[in-house]
Amino acid sequence: MPLEFQSLSHGPIAFGFFNIESDMLLLDQYFFFASEFCKYISDLSERKEGDCKGHIWKVYYIERPSDIGNLVGAIHGVIFQGFIGEVYKLFPFPSRPEGFKQKPGGAKNRQTIENLIQHFARAIDIAVIINENRKKISIGDYSFTRDSFQELIKYVWRGGYPRWKDEVRPDYVLAMKKAIETSREPLFEGTVLND
Repeated sequence: MPLEFQSLSHGPIAFGFFNIESDMLLLDQYFFFASEFCKYISDLSERKEGDCKGHIWKVYYIERPSDIGNLVGAIHGVIFQGFIGEVYKLFPFPSRPEGFKQKPGGAKNRQTIENLIQHFARAIDIAVIINENRKKISIGDYSFTRDSFQELIKYVWRGGYPRWKDEVRPDYVLAMKKAIETSREPLFEGTVLND
């Protein structure tokens, strides 16, 4: 489930997984796969001191909220509007609460999810810029403090809410952790990814 995170630019915004059968994340109106997010984070962690070059992330952008859909309605099986509604038609919310765990094999449904989102979104490139003192990062239109940005990373590490099924993380998440742990990029200073 996406959770609310504090941004500098837009106040509280939603970030996270929205279906346990998919590894796609949403960041308000941006959508991207967790494997790509983790790769982008790993790339950022390899920046050298004094490197002010920005990065480009490829995302899907859904402009109208009605095209995003109604997550709560889709979870309850009553409103199948927009992209999220279409995802829940294919992958309904589990009938038993213990089945509500983020599946580490969600990438197997990537082609299906990618085919769906193309009906609602357009693919765009967004600039990701770390400010000079490394205490702020902008991801497209959204700006975060270092602490808030690190909370996004920790969310993915945990598997969001409800956490990874059986606490098994995909390889791309483990690779992100390793990259952060060996990083000298001050933006990641103090990022602790524990079980």
